[in-house]
Amino acid sequence: MGYINPLLQLSSGKALQDLPPEDRARIRAVLVDLRRQANDLAEEAWRRRKGPMAAYWRAVATYARHLAHALRPKTKDPHG
Repeated sequence: MGYINPLLQLSSGKALQDLPPEDRARIRAVLVDLRRQANDLAEEAWRRRKGPMAAYWRAVATYARHLAHALRPKTKDPHG
């Protein structure tokens, strides 16, 4: 992803990574779809000159992205 996910600094964010892989995959799928829908709503709000709603929906999309990335399948550490 190219940056440190700020949600993983929270105990709740770390707890997401301890969920069973099947649960993580289902939740991640919902969050990916939420991100897409929120981005669409942000664009629509921006077109309608509704800046505060555009900012709100963009923030929802950002949080959904961070959460979805936290739920990605765990990778094996090549160093050990």
